[in-house]
Order: sequence, then structure tokens, then C-alpha cells
Amino acid sequence: MRIPWTTAIAAALLVAGCATPAEQAARAEREMDRLMVVYGPACEKLGFQRDTNLWRDCILRLAQKESYERAYMYPLTTSCFGPPGFVQCTTY
Repeated sequence: MRIPWTTAIAAALLVAGCATPAEQAARAEREMDRLMVVYGPACEKLGFQRDTNLWRDCILRLAQKESYERAYMYPLTTSCFGPPGFVQCTTY
């Protein structure tokens, strides 16, 4: 049984795109380091002691809050179609 070359290339790209657990951990660590630089001073001003679990929780909450605010900045789009009485609307 011969595998078509397009399937072989697609499989190779799929495998190449996968990250090892070590790469995923390194990426998560870099992201957390970035969050600590951005939100750490604000959490310290709020009274959280640096390098404590409450300080880290504050950082994650501020990052999540900003992420939600950024997501809701953009308007939603609603599309409706269908005959009268059977209209179906989708919002995204």
C-alpha cells in the first residue's frame, strides 16, 4: 500500500507542529515571567507581598480581567437568514 505524497507531507507537518512537554513548559514559564513583569508592580501596590501565592493569584486575575476586556472591545456580529417565521440567527 502506497501513501500519497500529500498525505505524507501533511503528516510530517502535523508532527513537526507538535510541541514536546518540555517546550510547552518553557513557553508557559516565559508567559508567566512576562505577566509578572507587567502585572507584578500593580499587585504590589494593591498590597500583595512579592513572590507569594496571593501575589501570583493577583497577577493571573489581572491578566484574565484584561483578556476579557480586550475580547469585549470588538463588536459581535449577528447574521440572520431564512423565510419569515423560520428565521435563524447566529452571533459571533
